[in-house]
Amino acid sequence: METRELRYFIAVAEELHFGRAAQRLGIAQPPLSRAIRQLERRLGVTLLERTSRTCALTEAGSVLLVEGRAALDAVDAADRRTRRAALAETGHPGLALATKAGATSELLSKLLDAYAAEPGAVTVDVLLCGIGEQERLLRDGRADVALLHRPFDSTAGFDTEELLTEEQVAVLPAGHALTGRAHLRMADLTALPGLPMPRWPAPDGTYPDGPGPQARDTAQLYQLIALGRACAVLPESCRAHLRRDLAAVPVLDAPAVTTVIAWPPHSRSRALAGLVRAATRL
Repeated sequence: METRELRYFIAVAEELHFGRAAQRLGIAQPPLSRAIRQLERRLGVTLLERTSRTCALTEAGSVLLVEGRAALDAVDAADRRTRRAALAETGHPGLALATKAGATSELLSKLLDAYAAEPGAVTVDVLLCGIGEQERLLRDGRADVALLHRPFDSTAGFDTEELLTEEQVAVLPAGHALTGRAHLRMADLTALPGLPMPRWPAPDGTYPDGPGPQARDTAQLYQLIALGRACAVLPESCRAHLRRDLAAVPVLDAPAVTTVIAWPPHSRSRALAGLVRAATRL
């Protein structure tokens, strides 16, 4: 398969309309239809069920939509990493590190200081991300390395080193009745009237259904909690940055959170290797 064919198919599969897909791609509709028919002949399967009025994905088409997106992401990632490697060869080395804004800031600060003291250290550009974005930046090649948090972020397909494991706390409005407790359990929070858990965006940017407010990042979340619109369960290190109008209470049965440094397994960057070594020594 050619990447051009995949891009054409994905546009049609997402729009489920050849006219809109052609407009989105900036091409005429007839060559788009021919390209999809050629792709189906090459694969020996039907990808789209078409009538004069409707267009729907077959089971095979649904599989190719998922696999095709992953394949194009890999191609784009290869493009970005190749260009970054070329910059390093021409005397402009650097690393892009993705991390969730407001998370593990003390660990990150120590890591950057430790790496800067290494012989041959290069500039590290820190990409501050919203919830869950750092994994996507690492997968698509915009980041060389990332700080991820299990069990919330997937580390599948990456090489990793564990850096820190911590318990979680419930973040509540200061003065709330539960802030006087020594500890809580998850059941105490799920039964809490008026303070639902927030809804975080999925990788495609959509929000799941539910009663809680939508939240994009930690700063927005803290504002929602302070206003009495939500509560949240976060790693214990968040205590260092809590506002005065918020309070934290340990949650005994919340899963522990492990911060890992993650990078593509095929990376051959000496600068990245030095950063990982500095991280594991901390």
